[in-house]
Amino acid sequence: MVGKTFPEFSTNYPLLLTALMKRPVRVYPNEIGVVYRNYKTGIYQRFTWMEWYKRTCRLAHALEKMGVKPGKAGEPGDRVGTMALNTHRHLELYYAVPCIGATLHAINIRLALDHIVYTITHAGDKVLFVDDDFMPLLENIYDRIKDTVEVFVYMSDKPGLPDTKIKNIYEYETLIQNEPDTFDWPYLHEDTIATLCYTTATTGLPKGAMFSHRALYLMVIHLMAAGAALNNDPKAVFLGENAIPLMTTPMFHAHAWGAPFTCVFSANKIVFPGTFTVEGFCDLVHTEKVTSVAVVPTILAMIVEYPNLHKYDLSSLQAVGVGGGALPLGLKQKVEKVIPGIRAGSGYGMTETAPTTVTAFIKKTMRDWPDEEINKVLVKTGLSVPGLEVEVVDEQGKPIAHDGQAMGEIVIRGPWVMEKYYKNPEKTSEVWVDGWFHTGDVATIDDQDFIVIADRKSDVIRSGSEMVPTVLLENIAAGAHFVLNATIVGVPDEVWGQKALAIIKLVPGATENEMDFINYLKAEGVEKGKITKWMLPKLVAIVEEIPMTSVGKYSKMEIRKNLDKFLALAKTV
Repeated sequence: MVGKTFPEFSTNYPLLLTALMKRPVRVYPNEIGVVYRNYKTGIYQRFTWMEWYKRTCRLAHALEKMGVKPGKAGEPGDRVGTMALNTHRHLELYYAVPCIGATLHAINIRLALDHIVYTITHAGDKVLFVDDDFMPLLENIYDRIKDTVEVFVYMSDKPGLPDTKIKNIYEYETLIQNEPDTFDWPYLHEDTIATLCYTTATTGLPKGAMFSHRALYLMVIHLMAAGAALNNDPKAVFLGENAIPLMTTPMFHAHAWGAPFTCVFSANKIVFPGTFTVEGFCDLVHTEKVTSVAVVPTILAMIVEYPNLHKYDLSSLQAVGVGGGALPLGLKQKVEKVIPGIRAGSGYGMTETAPTTVTAFIKKTMRDWPDEEINKVLVKTGLSVPGLEVEVVDEQGKPIAHDGQAMGEIVIRGPWVMEKYYKNPEKTSEVWVDGWFHTGDVATIDDQDFIVIADRKSDVIRSGSEMVPTVLLENIAAGAHFVLNATIVGVPDEVWGQKALAIIKLVPGATENEMDFINYLKAEGVEKGKITKWMLPKLVAIVEEIPMTSVGKYSKMEIRKNLDKFLALAKTV
């Protein structure tokens, strides 16, 4: 006789990523669910949902054989790191790792080397999966992480292992090929930590945000509810079984904005480009009849400017979601002109919110508005996603006036907002105040409740989808023997959204110029792994004085008030 199961499988039924993984396999086992195009060779691989699921089961067995152990409620299991692009293998890791109870740590390979090393050692990654593209990077940092990582797994479309100094390394396909293609997935506690995502460290070191199965499951359900709300806009098709999404957002960046979870649960045919190229984007949309894509404004500008765009049939593309920076109205209009039939709209989130929190919906009362007015709505940051509380508050924590003029800080709470940073209670206490997560983003809110981000409380510069840490740049610049003072501010850029302007005061008698300053940052920052090349300032102004506050800090507010004066002195480098 079967024992009693109530309430374990009723009231206490766990909300797990396993349920997301199983749905397309049950409903559409023999349909193509995963498409991967190698961006270097152009070769396609296609997998039915059942084929992908069996590979994921084999991977789960391999992980257990490597000694990867599960965690428990509120405490991460063994951390499994990935240095990987958007491929079918990375999607297999997105489910096999957390669904056995371990914790997936997708490493942002765009971080400076010092920060990549820090995230691996701080997370304590036991196993590290690495794409062939990133073997040189791994070789570079190997001596600094080899005492932390126990096992390395090499992933490539080509068979065999490379010639490498890396010890204890295995090939992915060989590792999984003889494992069983079924797996008895455990019924974990829903508060088991599924993923660990590190911030891009705009100030100080990266911070690790932890997310449970429950948090990610509820995010998926509510994003699908948000997708239903988007039905007020017939041109915006993101979710639903008929959508064919192209996953361009890196899977190492904030859960690829939730796509690996929502698209699997929706049983979409998911198209993976490896990494973004304009030619690859066009080929995939043309070949796979992609209906939706999520990009940063920089990528959208690259698509608009691509001279061979007309050679491809892009008519299937209906919806473009834009995040990682503001969507300029002019850019929205340009892309909708060159690719007729699509509609672009904004969204907002951050690593600590898993990430999606705000999206530019079309309300039902707006459905019949002229396109000109709807376009103005869709470039706003948007409305809160169902399931979250989002407010814009003043310095006393009181909601600001909904007049589109008053400014305050965005604060958020809800089931998929990070509870705490991994091993960092001090930083956790800084962002959680009076029951609200404080984002540090300053915004207005209008009479329709649409939020529009105005600035960042810290002075970080957003360039494309990435953030330029000004404090880190200033600290490196301060080491130059010819620099007396240096500060970095963001200035508008048509392509990147913002670019960095360095304002420097030379020591008396110094004869160095703007390029000498950039060369110093390259030598002391880029070549030593402290920053990446794309963080370098694009403009340098040598000045006699830099505005200071009463306490001796650089007055970036004063600089912004007189930005034209500094830009007139700046030289492009």
